[in-house]
This record gives sequence, structure tokens and C-alpha cells, in this order.
Amino acid sequence: MTHQEITERFISYITIDTESDPASDTTPSTEKQWDLARKLYQELIDMGMSDVSIDDHAYIMATLPSNVSHDVPVIGFISHFDSTPDFTGKNIKPQIIKNYDGGDIPLKGSDLILSPDYFEDLKQYKGQTIITTDGTTLLAADDKAGITEIMTAVKHLIDNPQIKHGAIKVGFTPDEEIGRGAHKFDVEKFDADWAYTMDGSQIGELEYENFNAAGAVVTFHGKIVHPGYAKGKMVNSMYIATEFVDSLPRLETPEHTEGYQGFFHLHNMKGAVEKTELHYIIRDHDKNHFDARKEVLYKLVADMNAQYEREVVSIEIKDQYFNMKEKVEPVMHIVNIAEQAMKDLDIEPLIKPIRGGTDGSQLSYMGLPCPNIFAGGHNFHGPYEYVPVESMIAASKVIVRIAELVAIAR
Repeated sequence: MTHQEITERFISYITIDTESDPASDTTPSTEKQWDLARKLYQELIDMGMSDVSIDDHAYIMATLPSNVSHDVPVIGFISHFDSTPDFTGKNIKPQIIKNYDGGDIPLKGSDLILSPDYFEDLKQYKGQTIITTDGTTLLAADDKAGITEIMTAVKHLIDNPQIKHGAIKVGFTPDEEIGRGAHKFDVEKFDADWAYTMDGSQIGELEYENFNAAGAVVTFHGKIVHPGYAKGKMVNSMYIATEFVDSLPRLETPEHTEGYQGFFHLHNMKGAVEKTELHYIIRDHDKNHFDARKEVLYKLVADMNAQYEREVVSIEIKDQYFNMKEKVEPVMHIVNIAEQAMKDLDIEPLIKPIRGGTDGSQLSYMGLPCPNIFAGGHNFHGPYEYVPVESMIAASKVIVRIAELVAIAR
């Protein structure tokens, strides 16, 4: 597991555009995701993995057979190959900063600066090799760092048969960034006792709690009339939408919350006099608080319709995923094994809730308990994204150590 091996593998993945599309109803949601999917499929075959498959929806699975004679639980490692539609991932031009000096990093394709004065986590990586964007795209370390780590780890196990391990399953998924990564994942075919997603952020992260999540579309209905003759006739849906936004608690938004605090997030809006749409995401770790947040929206809609004495606003709320804590806590030994693997490698475990979701949250409810392990990246979904090479190496070593610990556990 060398710097060169990890770096070359990672760059070979991120330079393939795999942005997903929430407006699409296909799986994968974009045709270009197939480019990386087919590459990974062939690489797994070439490195000697068994039972390598890719289905009609681009889900990839493979097996590294056990090399021990006794019964060992079958474990899996999973990452997604799509990148977020929040910021472009086309024509990624990575910068490689060797022996980082702890100062500002100019993102040379733009006028942006990656600065430790603003992004304080940078300070812990002084002296390491950091891969950044050039400021014009994201980096797609979410989650191509995770793919890099899984591929590197299984290649290391194949090349070093003296390392004892049970059967290890590998899974790569499309469309995680638009909430569909596990929708068509065949848990029965994967056939693992449990798995880990390699989809966390900074080194040491280990997570088995995540948000309960829903999406809401709120639609406001107005009446368009020539503005010169509009008195008493025009109803401007954008003004009604503004009332709605202002009626929600302003401090219960992503920029004002942390830890276990939930939020309402207005992430998209489209408006004209006759019709305006607001797109919200609703998040909370606590199921009761999550349900209460949905009720707040329903009640606000009802109150506004009563105020206007007609239906000026309608709402549709769809649940997206739930907190995997409920499914992982009964099998906490799988978290303990990952924690021990990190400690064995002198990595300080950072056990904390995910302020988001992973494929693992859905997979846990599909019968595959699936905590989340760090992949090493920071500042996902934008041009300030970066990943230390040393963190990717560390994550690969954690995968190998977990495999060892499972093999020796009785």
C-alpha cells in the first residue's frame, strides 16, 4: 500500500465523471456511471476476485474467498461510485500537494484558496500528501476514496496470502448521492453476515447512527393577471411561499445545527406568480422529533390554507431513509471490531453520529447491518474538497485489520 499505488488508483477513478441525476428514473440515473462501473468490474476480474458480477443496474459484487479452515463470519465492504449533482464532477483536475506545509493552498484553476484559517481540519495533515481540486470541480473523494481503499485492501490480501481472513464480499453501488444507492442492492445475493460502508470523512470516523430523512415538495398556487389591472385579482404565489419559509424556525437549519440536532433545509426553489415550488429535506436523529418535524410542515400548510380560505398550498412528503442505530445496536460487536482495528493501527476512533446518510442506513433495514468507516475526505460536494493520501492508506489498513480480527475471533 504505497503512496503511488493509492494516488494512481484514486486519480484513475475520479477522472471518470459519474455524476448522478435526481430527475432521472433509471438505475443508474446517468449513463456515464457505467464507465466507472465497467472499469471496476474488469479490475476485480483482473486482480483475481471470485464471483465477480455486474447486473443490469450497474451494481457490482465480488468475493475474496476465505483462506482459513474454520468457520468465519462473511463480511462485506461497500462504496458508491456516483458523485453528487450538487457541484460538477466533469473534467476533474486534481492537485497533489506533497509534504503539505500547513499553509494556504491556492486552487489554481480558480481564484479560490483552501485555507486552514477557514478549514481547520487541514492543520492535522501538515507534512502529509494532500489531493485537492483545482477549484473548478469537486474531487469526488465521496466516495471514490472508499472504492480506492477497498480495491487496494483486497489486492493487498490477494498478494499477501499469509494474512488470514474469512470470505470477504465487495459491493459497489450507483446513485447513493441521490438517495437510491441501496434501492436495488441484492442483499441475499451479497450473502454477508454484516458489512461496512467506506463512506465517512476524516480519519478515525466510525459511525452507526445517522439521520432519519425525508424530502418535501411544497407547492404554492397563485393567480396571474396583467399587473396593470391586478388589484384584488392577482395572487402572487412567491409571496405566499415567502410567508411559509419565514414561518419555519430560522435556527433549525443546517448552518445553525450540529451533533444530534435536526433541521429543515430549503435546498431548491422555483417560482413565478402562478406557481412556486420549495424543495425541503427534513432531518433528525430522533424518530419522534423526525415525525414532529413532518407534522410541523403539514400543520403550517393547513394553517395557511385556512388563512387564505382556499387551497393556496399543497405538500408531498416522502421518507428517504431511517436511523440505522436501531438495527446495529443489537449487533454492536461489529462496531467494536472496527473500533479495535483502528486502535491496533494507532488510529484514534471518532465514534459519532452521521449528519447525513449512507447506503448502510438503508442496507441495515434490508437485513445487512452496515456501520460506516472513514474514507478520509473533507469538504464533500464542492470545490474545496480534499483527501490526504495517508488517510486513504490508513483506511485500507483498517479493512485488512478488520478481516484479520474476524478470522481470529472465536
